[in-house]
Amino acid sequence: MEWIILITIGLVAGTIGSLVGLGGGIIIVPSLLFFSTSTSLLMGLSPQQAVGTSLVIMIFTGLSSTLAYMKHKTVDYKSGLIFFIGSGPGGIVGAYVNKALNMDSFNIYFGLFMIFMAFVLMVRSKIKPLALKSNKGIQRQFTELSGEVHTYSFQPMTAILIAFFVGFCSGLFGIGGGALMVPAMILLFSFPPHVAVATSMFMIFLSSLTSSITHVAFGNVVWLYALALIPGAWVGAKLGAYLNSRLQSNTLVTVLRVVLIIMGIRLIYQGLV
Repeated sequence: MEWIILITIGLVAGTIGSLVGLGGGIIIVPSLLFFSTSTSLLMGLSPQQAVGTSLVIMIFTGLSSTLAYMKHKTVDYKSGLIFFIGSGPGGIVGAYVNKALNMDSFNIYFGLFMIFMAFVLMVRSKIKPLALKSNKGIQRQFTELSGEVHTYSFQPMTAILIAFFVGFCSGLFGIGGGALMVPAMILLFSFPPHVAVATSMFMIFLSSLTSSITHVAFGNVVWLYALALIPGAWVGAKLGAYLNSRLQSNTLVTVLRVVLIIMGIRLIYQGLV
């Protein structure tokens, strides 16, 4: 029964994470904590173990998604590597800070973060690129299959600082960070949405590597659970990338937003009582 639950969690997290560029950790971490504290199906996990195990899964989710998006040629590798300059160290710092959190404080902070993510998802579909004037920075172009050409640009230092914060949240909470990075890429740097999601998953793959190595060193990974989660997450990530190129994800995002708010309130309540 444990394996069925874990594979299902991985599948759902991988599909949703890849479809909307979240990475899937926002699903895995609270799910592991719920089944370990509210049921007898999984052994009691600490927040550090849930986060460490989630980040190992993010490696495979990010890699699977990136390989799928490569076929659609929507991954901006050069920009992703620049973002990783910030997200890599940020993930390591977040993993170190994670050590200081007990279950109650983790539940409160993670619950607040989930509600914040729900708000970000609510406004993400409505954001438009800001008309930022800049004669400097890196300029990129992306050509749609229809022939439409998108031009976008960003200041490297600004991008690295934003990515550091995203990486910090990733290492701290065990999430991919795409929920923060994708809106920033669209709003601040005028990335086309499909390119933002695909490049975000590439960055998640790289930053999860560094974050998870730190958590492995701390002994925070439950490998038996990770092995059960990986197959579902791998398949789900490919499914999400496939759906991303063919479907509007608004309905799914709306459902996810409601779920995040409910789960966030529940975590905060658990942390306070």
